[in-house]
Amino acid sequence: MRQIIRILSEGAAQAWQQLMANKLRSFLSLLGITIGIFCIIGVKSAVNSLEDNIRGSLAKLGNDVIYLSKFSWTEDPGQNFWKWMRRPNFTFQEYERLRAKLKGASQVGLWQYLGDKTVKWRSSSVEGVPFMSVTEDCAEIFRLEFDGDGRYYSQAEYYNGADVCIMGAVVAESLFGENVDPIGKDINISGRKLKVIGVVKKSGKDILKVMNFDNVVLIGYTLARRGFNVRAKGPWAGTTSLGVRAREGVDLENLKDEITGVLRSERRLKPREETNFALNTLTILSGLFDSLFGVINMAGFVIGVFALLVGMFSVANIMFVSVKERTNIIGIKMALGAKRWFILLEILFEAIVLCVVGGAFGLLLIWSITEIITAVIDFDIHLSLSNMLIGVLTSVVVGMLSGLIPALQASRMDPVEAIRK
Repeated sequence: MRQIIRILSEGAAQAWQQLMANKLRSFLSLLGITIGIFCIIGVKSAVNSLEDNIRGSLAKLGNDVIYLSKFSWTEDPGQNFWKWMRRPNFTFQEYERLRAKLKGASQVGLWQYLGDKTVKWRSSSVEGVPFMSVTEDCAEIFRLEFDGDGRYYSQAEYYNGADVCIMGAVVAESLFGENVDPIGKDINISGRKLKVIGVVKKSGKDILKVMNFDNVVLIGYTLARRGFNVRAKGPWAGTTSLGVRAREGVDLENLKDEITGVLRSERRLKPREETNFALNTLTILSGLFDSLFGVINMAGFVIGVFALLVGMFSVANIMFVSVKERTNIIGIKMALGAKRWFILLEILFEAIVLCVVGGAFGLLLIWSITEIITAVIDFDIHLSLSNMLIGVLTSVVVGMLSGLIPALQASRMDPVEAIRK
């Protein structure tokens, strides 16, 4: 054990001497290691942060929810666009039929885009606000959270078509300002007064704005049918979608089959006719992003490997020079009884220390840049402990590879011949 400690201490001391003896040479040699670690771990940290943000956004969709729409998430929106647009909208009758017949569903919700509206309060107004109607189960399907004393519609308000509404945090802030509580205030939309009963919490720093209600005003579907035009005009106005949440323990594939059977029957599609709606789940988007993140990580890894190869050869060059300069010292050590494995480990550990120093500079550079980016663009990019460990282990492996041949060369020297040099 004492010998091992001695090897490590001497290897570290000699590595430090090599660094200090020729600072420019050391800097240029370790630059490759620093850049390599920066490329691999920097890209991995950025991708991990991006992935965490996007997966957090996707989690709002719900792993147990099936989304019914005209469009399939698996296809490019540009492909078959007009074919999808010709598909019929989901009707309120289909929504009611699904609620009544689906045994594997805990909630079924329908929402409809009613076009962009101008929202007014006193002398203040906000134009181009997306206006949507929702059914009573949408609060659970969307997992809506409210600021302050805000709430969702009560059953009585929903079924009676009460003149109440819910708005997003950005709309509320634009309309009322920061110092006015929107709850209980009457706003005007299309000449109709609506009381604000809830403000949906801000979506935060999510990059992928799924189920984002920051800029939306929501009303109950019953109110929309009685007081507003549910067949509003516009490119997407009148478009309806459905969401079905599975009961606990129900397999989504079985629920998909159940939904397909009910809707095909309701639309009276013949057995050979193509299904004219799409069933989408979170796993579809997760699979697409898995492929994307895999490609980005691979690109960073390939770039980093090339940089590490340059650094590895540079460190190997330092070690060859170091071995040559200390040939007689190595010969004396061996003549005094030092084992060949002792010399091997000493040189090898010296190379590892050099690479770890280069890797540490790379990690420090990554940490500095992530802190700057986080402060500037208000997006959390973090250097995780696991990525730091990967960076250190990568540096150790590169050090072992770069120092192996010089270490073997030193350990195989003939003591007598080495002393003469």
